[in-house]
Parts: sequence; structure tokens; C-alpha cells
Amino acid sequence: METLFDQELVVINMGLEDFAKTLKERGTRVMHVRWQPPAQGDADLLSLLDKLK
Repeated sequence: METLFDQELVVINMGLEDFAKTLKERGTRVMHVRWQPPAQGDADLLSLLDKLK
């Protein structure tokens, strides 16, 4: 556990890009992944998409 905190922090940010921007501004290495919920969170649409599998 101690060695974990001796290493440089690298963050993978998913979703809100502002979190990644704030971390970058503070000198943290960060990779931003553009992600949003499938079907944009619409349960009915997601149910239809699941039937296509």
C-alpha cells in the first residue's frame, strides 16, 4: 500500500469533462473518456436495444 502513494497519480476520467480539466489544471495526468449512458438513460429505448442482441 505504501508504494501506491509513492507513485505519480494518473486518472482516467469518464463522463464530465470538467473534472478532467480541473485535474489537468492542478498538474495531474489525466485521460478523459467521452462516455454517456446507453440510450441516454431512456429505459424504454434501452429495453428495445436489449432485444436486438
